[in-house]
Amino acid sequence: MSEDAADPQGEPFDRAGTASGAAAPRHTRRLSDKVLIAFHQACDQGDHEVAGELLRVLELMLTRRPVSPDANRRKNLEGLVAAHERLWMLRHPDERP
Repeated sequence: MSEDAADPQGEPFDRAGTASGAAAPRHTRRLSDKVLIAFHQACDQGDHEVAGELLRVLELMLTRRPVSPDANRRKNLEGLVAAHERLWMLRHPDERP
């Protein structure tokens, strides 16, 4: 990448491909983490339909065969189960255990 390239806001990129004015790396979270955050935001806003679709996408991401061994797989699946439980509780408020 050339040093005179710029991001959409006009900030020039440095050799690492980040905007020279940026303090943090461009991708600091995994995509699955961002989808989980979006799921929780949809739940917080009461948009259960979108939350369900995000949960479906997250499940697809976490249950397909991994390209490389992931040491966090169990933790990721626990988060997926917790997300399913949260959505179920939001959709069935009168059926709490």
